[in-house]
Amino acid sequence: MKINRVILFGLFLLSVVSPTVAFGGGECKPAYLSLGVMLPLWSCIPFWCMLFSIALFPLFAPDFWHHHFGKISFFWAASLAVPCLIVYRGLALYEILHIIIIDYIPFIILLWSLYAVSGGILLRGTLVGTPLVNTCMLVVGTLLASWMGTTGAAMLMIRPFLRANSHRKHRAFMVVFFIFLIANVGGGLTPLGDPPLFLGFLHGVPFFWTFNIAPHLILVAGLLLVCYFFMDAYHYRHEKHKKIDPKDKVPLGLEGKHNFLFIAAIVGAVFMSGMVDWGEVSVFGVHTSVQDLVRNGLLLMIGTLSIVTTPITVYEENNFTWAPIVEVAYLFIGIFITMIPCLLILKAGSNGALSFFINSVQQPAHYFWSTGIFSSFLDNAPTYLTYFNTALGKFYSSCPEPDAVSRLIAENPIYLKAISAGSVFFGACSYIGNAPNFMVRSIAEEAGTPMPSFFGYILKYTFVFLIPIFAIVTFIFF
Repeated sequence: MKINRVILFGLFLLSVVSPTVAFGGGECKPAYLSLGVMLPLWSCIPFWCMLFSIALFPLFAPDFWHHHFGKISFFWAASLAVPCLIVYRGLALYEILHIIIIDYIPFIILLWSLYAVSGGILLRGTLVGTPLVNTCMLVVGTLLASWMGTTGAAMLMIRPFLRANSHRKHRAFMVVFFIFLIANVGGGLTPLGDPPLFLGFLHGVPFFWTFNIAPHLILVAGLLLVCYFFMDAYHYRHEKHKKIDPKDKVPLGLEGKHNFLFIAAIVGAVFMSGMVDWGEVSVFGVHTSVQDLVRNGLLLMIGTLSIVTTPITVYEENNFTWAPIVEVAYLFIGIFITMIPCLLILKAGSNGALSFFINSVQQPAHYFWSTGIFSSFLDNAPTYLTYFNTALGKFYSSCPEPDAVSRLIAENPIYLKAISAGSVFFGACSYIGNAPNFMVRSIAEEAGTPMPSFFGYILKYTFVFLIPIFAIVTFIFF
């Protein structure tokens, strides 16, 4: 469990003074619009270089990547930040501080707290990963995702899932479907499931309105589960299995059960931060909400209490290390900073370099796919807000937001369904499409499961399974 504790501790201390727009914090300033209007499309090149680095270095230079991925991430972040600071000065500085304070640090805090708490839950006993057992575990995780968040459900379920299948030869596809279902699709039922739906809730969408996309979720999850079961059954038949002596079977049991209370406390802290308004403070010129400061402090406290109150033997038997969260922390600072031009251009709408794309979005199917495409590689929370506001402006440009949201739900709900489903479902299309995806991959690889590369994931699984299923969803619903 040797890590650079100084770096992590510094990040967590700094995070106490920073909220997240994904959970209701922050102030939308007009600066992003002016900078988004000025930025050319080629300013997104560092972001794509960052993605290509994640995709290609592990394939062609794995040893170099393993030892230097943090330096590569910081290099691409600097290649965007330094020129922008020279050219745009104050505007660029504000946007960099904004995405670090409002998005990145709280993102790491939430992942850290859930990672620490879930690592203290140990499922003992003999659980054999047969096709039926695995499918049932995926169903349970998918159901949990909407109520404890995709990140919470993924962190809770991934270790028992990997341990149950440690004897299996073909495991990569299992983890990919785990990402599809538990880390993404399952979060579409309530605002607690995924940040973009929580943003909608904060902007006036009723809490239980998202049940309106339950038919979409059931269809996608059902088709994925059927595909998974037949794939698992095929591989299971062609693998050799050791018979377990009934005397060697260990009854199922849980250790660290008190950590379920901590998971509930994390969900409650996130929900609280969106339900109350305790005013704002300014941190380095970025307006942050007091409730978000409180939430961040609570998450740090909850994670720390979990570590202190959980026996070290539980973490050891869970093969728990800090390596996956360190990898995510290093890589996502590069991703968040280099994606700034992409997000600003997208937010600029018809005034930005992507106006040709934004203006072409007219029909519900367009909203579903365009929201989804950007959510596959960018932060799905601001993508949701962009198209949410696009829809409001399209139909009710002269109405105050509360009235416009109510009318959109009453008169044109199909557009909101398309935006909601697209922002949640398409997060499964890449490792960086949603917060837990990369974490699940890192945990799986650390446990000895060889995972597909960045592009291998997209070519072998996204194009083969997700895109056809999303086409069916479009045909039936949009």
